[in-house]
Order: sequence, then C-alpha cells, then structure tokens
Amino acid sequence: MDFVGGLPLSRKGHDYLYVVVDKFNKMCILTPCKNKITAKQTTHLFFQNIWVHFGLLTPIVSDRDSRFVGNFWSNLWDMMDTNLKKSTTVHP
Repeated sequence: MDFVGGLPLSRKGHDYLYVVVDKFNKMCILTPCKNKITAKQTTHLFFQNIWVHFGLLTPIVSDRDSRFVGNFWSNLWDMMDTNLKKSTTVHP
C-alpha cells in the first residue's frame, strides 16, 4: 500500500492515487484520492476497494507513511469490531 502523488487534477479534484499491489493475483488496484486524505478516509478506501474483493491481505507492506502509522490501523480494526493491541520491541 502506498500513495502516488503530484498528478494533475482530475475532474473530481483528485490528485493522488491510493495504490495496492496484490503480488499473489498479480493485480494492482489504483484508487483516486486527494492529497489531504486522512487515516479514516484511507480506511474507507481500503474497505470499499480492497476488503470487498480480497479480504484482509497478508502480509501488508507499507512505507510507514504517517497516514498508515497514525490512525489507519486503529480505524481499520474499529471498522472490523476488533481490538488492536499495539506493542513495541522493548515492552511486549
């Protein structure tokens, strides 16, 4: 999962792409979005365009973008009605 930006504005005002690559099925899903997308909006894009077709992907590789590190995972687990328990390497 990643974002590709700096694109010309579309008719609907989109200038970024939310990119998800599924190596197993050899598919790339490109979803238009805006530069100022929030973690909650990213979660909705994930559910609308990825979850409905593939379910939860394993493993998920991300570039540690602030949209993913921030609230994306919390929002995703909230939408799935599951508790996310975060840990660190020092304090399991």
